[in-house]
Amino acid sequence: MRIKPHILAAGLALLPMAAGACDLALVLAVDVSGSVDAGEYRLQMDGLATALRDGVVSEALVRAEAQVSLIQWSGQARQEVSIPWKPTRSFAEVEALAQMIEATPRPWRNYSTAIGEALSLGLAQFSQVPQCRRRVIDLSGDGYSNEGIEPAALKPALDAAGVTVNAIAIEQSEPELTAYFYEQVIWGEGAFVETAFSFSDYPEKIRRKLVREVARKTAAILSPSDGRVAVLRKFQQGAEQRRSDSAKDFQ
Repeated sequence: MRIKPHILAAGLALLPMAAGACDLALVLAVDVSGSVDAGEYRLQMDGLATALRDGVVSEALVRAEAQVSLIQWSGQARQEVSIPWKPTRSFAEVEALAQMIEATPRPWRNYSTAIGEALSLGLAQFSQVPQCRRRVIDLSGDGYSNEGIEPAALKPALDAAGVTVNAIAIEQSEPELTAYFYEQVIWGEGAFVETAFSFSDYPEKIRRKLVREVARKTAAILSPSDGRVAVLRKFQQGAEQRRSDSAKDFQ
């Protein structure tokens, strides 16, 4: 019998947890430039909320005692911290964050794409959470930076602050965007790009990205002798297998 993710996550929450500070500070940076229409915006926000509710992701956020913030970004001087740092120390706090993301209004609709400015705003937020061991900006975008500071110019400052930048390249109208993000945007040890070929791919890609960013790293910080490692990895493997089986059903 397969155990449902939310049931297993609740059981894992009962395991003893080492006391300590936040392991992860995560900035979610969402593209709301003029190339993103209303439906595509909704796919991003609802996809993010659904990904946070994923059993693997929510469990890892709670384990990491993570702090999460949401930025919406567009052209130069049009970058907003839509949700300041929120703790995710319990499943209730993760759910509250997901609901906030779903309800967050879009601040702009018709402006340019300033990726460097988004990274600069994200970088500035980490001074508010100095207790967090890992610092990650998770940026999604569907175009090349065409305004403001070049994203690559931020790399020395990101390096000095110990910030990793990962990205989702939404290639709906820019088929070479993944290569650009690899060269100009991502930064840090183990940094990576997930490719979404359209906005409809985004919900699954952000889930995969958060699993890679959050869950696997959280397992890695635990001692190999800690029983939670085996439980968490088994949960991850089971969740991936269930999604693989579901995908086959639709082929």
